[in-house]
Amino acid sequence: MGLTLTGYVLLAMTGGVLYYTRSREQKRSAWVRPLHIGLGTAIVTLVLVLLAIGIIGTLGEYGRLGHSFHLLFGLSVVVLVLASAWSASRIAPERPWARPLHVGLNSGLGIGLAAAGLSGWQVVQKYLP
Repeated sequence: MGLTLTGYVLLAMTGGVLYYTRSREQKRSAWVRPLHIGLGTAIVTLVLVLLAIGIIGTLGEYGRLGHSFHLLFGLSVVVLVLASAWSASRIAPERPWARPLHVGLNSGLGIGLAAAGLSGWQVVQKYLP
């Protein structure tokens, strides 16, 4: 989860650079956009891995899912990450709605990551001796 949060912060920073250079019509470094896309891909991968670990671990420990709010928050994060990745793939001059949608989903993702992190901490405490 810590790596996912770090990636989210780095994505916010690189996204801020992209916004700043675009709004000021400045030339940006050639590596910023590929880094942003790479970090986004890493976040999607990490979230899906965390989903698999959570499902397997919870089923192994409890035999069922849904014993805490962490499932709701975790699934919300998965949906938001996938929707954000989809909206990012739609960003183009002929689709002006895609960029604000992408930014809005990422704002919601920050809240979802905070909720999943806090509820996940409670779940992890149950595993510790």
